[in-house]
Amino acid sequence: MNQQTRVAPENIRIIIATDCGSTTTKCILIEKKDEGFRQTFRGEAPTTVEAPFEDVTKGVLNSIQEVEELSGRTILDEHGKLIYPSEGETGVDIYISTSSAGGGLQMMVAGVVASMTGESAQRAALGAGAIVMDVLASNDGRLPHQRIDRIRRLRPDMILLTGGVDGGTVSHVVEMSELISAADPKPRLGITYQLPVIYAGNVDAREKVTETLGDKMALTMTENTRPTLERENLMPARAKIQDLFEEHVMAQAPGYDKLMDWVDAPIMPTPAAMGLIMQTIARKKDMNVIGVDIGGATTDVFSDFKVEGQRIFNRSVSANLGMSYSVSNVMAEAGFANVMRWVPFDVKEQWLRNQIKNKMIRPTTIPQALSSLVIEHGLAREALRMAFGQHKSLAVGLKGIQQERGISDTFTQLATGESFIKMMDLDLLVGSGGVLSHAPRRNQAMLMMLDAFLPEAFTILAVDSIFMMPHLGVLSQVHEEAATQVFDRDCMIYLGSAVVPAGVARPGDRVCTYKFKWPDGSTDEGELNMGELKLFPKLAVGEVAEAEINPTRAFDCGQGRGRTAKAHVHGGVVGVVLDGRGRPIQLAQDHGERRNQLLSWFKAMDVYPDLSHINVIAEGSPSGE
Repeated sequence: MNQQTRVAPENIRIIIATDCGSTTTKCILIEKKDEGFRQTFRGEAPTTVEAPFEDVTKGVLNSIQEVEELSGRTILDEHGKLIYPSEGETGVDIYISTSSAGGGLQMMVAGVVASMTGESAQRAALGAGAIVMDVLASNDGRLPHQRIDRIRRLRPDMILLTGGVDGGTVSHVVEMSELISAADPKPRLGITYQLPVIYAGNVDAREKVTETLGDKMALTMTENTRPTLERENLMPARAKIQDLFEEHVMAQAPGYDKLMDWVDAPIMPTPAAMGLIMQTIARKKDMNVIGVDIGGATTDVFSDFKVEGQRIFNRSVSANLGMSYSVSNVMAEAGFANVMRWVPFDVKEQWLRNQIKNKMIRPTTIPQALSSLVIEHGLAREALRMAFGQHKSLAVGLKGIQQERGISDTFTQLATGESFIKMMDLDLLVGSGGVLSHAPRRNQAMLMMLDAFLPEAFTILAVDSIFMMPHLGVLSQVHEEAATQVFDRDCMIYLGSAVVPAGVARPGDRVCTYKFKWPDGSTDEGELNMGELKLFPKLAVGEVAEAEINPTRAFDCGQGRGRTAKAHVHGGVVGVVLDGRGRPIQLAQDHGERRNQLLSWFKAMDVYPDLSHINVIAEGSPSGE
């Protein structure tokens, strides 16, 4: 494994990056142009980690060869090896890769108290790019034999064991290590190697944990994730998880030993790389950022917020909320009524359930009718809403702390267990995944994100163009300038800005008066009433306008209720949206009224062709379609 890039950073001109997914390996070419680094060509090929090939590098080479054909650049020599360094139309300077092949990194975590060290362990694993299969704790309500059986059946790639503050009692965390020893779990990949276990708990228990697990497991020690009740220390555990992911887990997957020799930076789990680019952008732009990746089986949510001067990053995985393999779970958890509240026509419940089951068994299909697209977008709103709710429940202040505060601290410090996520403070909301990135109209993606995340005040919205954020995340480790330039110029499609006074009033009541001054010197001003959506499509990508919002006493646009808010709003391919639907959105209870609401919002945002002729969907085609 190369610890340094083969070419000095200042001489880097050509970059090749791959992402080895569960089914598809994606490859992108990044070139240094006169205006800076740009993503120029993209190729993909089936991932070859399974039989009959059982060599992940074959899929990587196939995806690179497609980029060669498209670009005309010779990247591989006659033996199928990368040519270094670049010269003219030949060779590359850096090769990097991420991977979620074989299901990605799957972990179990264990702590003493579920709501304290258990949650800290979960945040550490999620931030490292893992899917957390289960959280074990002394107080999780399960009997010892149930925990042992659970560990055996899940067969994780790795276990993170935490528990106890430094200097505290050792008995509980030792008991958890004894349960792991009794279970003696076999790893999912490679039955001949020992399962990696990371111990990141009370330092006083290290000796006894080593006695219990040292001979059976590949045991690694790192700093305590919760050294005191008042402090969480996740980075050492996250770094160790990613190291072991490459050294132990990925080394067992067919062909990864060769791939690790090719790359110029450690192979990262795809979600960890995506989280890293979110953190990089949040830090470089000094923004509060939320990102979401909604896939077929899971939905990942990322957040990076500045809280009391410190940046706090969190990631969550909703492993049962997706748009194909897990779409039945979305329906089950949200309920038929919640999905249908976003659909302006009647649907027979059994017909919808049949459609959803068809999507599960044919996950690559896309909607063939306008009505099916509207229903899919309703399901997506609910999947995003529930995934974000789960994320907010993890992105919280430390539990178990008795905080002493003076009167001056009351309004500035976070209460124990209070979420860091404040939508009024959000600057940038980024969407990724097929239903958002490949929506037929960008206006649809923008409205779905507005409805699911409910941003407040002034927020920029964007989508990932071709799912290149993981590539850019790992690139940011070796060439941050290239990663951020490509992120801005080619990865992000800026949809525009949302201006949302937060509050609730009766339908038709005034929310605010507004005034926009556009770059050409023209202005738009008027009133926004409760329940209205207004779109101003005249502000293009890269343009900035001045906004002045004067909310009524029931509404807040970032400066307090009833106080004037002035800000710059940024343009995009959709424009500027003025959202007067309240927070939370006030949907009418009466079906007829709600239908009219939805149709008026869809028309205002220009999201679909006219839907007014579709009234009901029975077993066959919808009436009028």
